[in-house]
Amino acid sequence: MGLMSDRLSPIDLSNTMGRLFPHHLGHYLGLDTHDTMLVDRNTELEPGMVLTIEPGVYLPQDYHLQGSSAATALAGCGIRLEDNVAVNEDGREVLSHSCPQTTSELTRLIGTRHH
Repeated sequence: MGLMSDRLSPIDLSNTMGRLFPHHLGHYLGLDTHDTMLVDRNTELEPGMVLTIEPGVYLPQDYHLQGSSAATALAGCGIRLEDNVAVNEDGREVLSHSCPQTTSELTRLIGTRHH
């Protein structure tokens, strides 16, 4: 998409990734959304656990990459896709599988709510 240079040193790449992706890939879910802060991220998953998978990218308002119209146009924007996943005896169940995920599905949903 032209949001990052392909000529970054490992340190600059790490710094840029930290700036564009400022949170973890997911977290555990409990009775309340964030009540599992004390569960170590290295805990082995087991049946009954529920977690989020939520990749996202956020471009700060002041984010610019020389020669990239995409980076300039998207400065100040962000997107995160989240799935909630339950670990079970057979592997996993994606609890959010029926939620809209494509642009057309979201557009249809938003359009129907405004009528």
